[in-house]
Amino acid sequence: MTDDRIMTIREMCDAFEVTPRTLRFYEQKELLFPIREGQKRLFTRRDRARLKLILRGKRFGFSLEEIRQLLDLYHVGDQQQTQLQRSYEVAQARLGDLEKQREDLDTAISELQDQMKWAERMLATMTQKKSAAE
Repeated sequence: MTDDRIMTIREMCDAFEVTPRTLRFYEQKELLFPIREGQKRLFTRRDRARLKLILRGKRFGFSLEEIRQLLDLYHVGDQQQTQLQRSYEVAQARLGDLEKQREDLDTAISELQDQMKWAERMLATMTQKKSAAE
């Protein structure tokens, strides 16, 4: 059973935990294409699927332009092979970036821990000297 019902902007916000401003922004960036009825925006099943992919891409750190380009590849007509291949390439590059960031964070954490241990030793020595002087 498919869910072909149309959703209002409020229903979309509730379902995906986003703000109306976010949905309008994605529409402005040509990532979503809701049906317009006057001032109302109505979202189809296709819009919901696209929003899921947008939010997933953002969580992984993809740029909006990368997401837009990947979404645009859906209609190439090769059963999404091009879209999947390009998505894989972008994800592979992003994974490399994230792993490098993790390495950098691990190094920074280790260095900070070393500095804190040094500070603890210095404070202990200073406390001992102060106690001995009293």
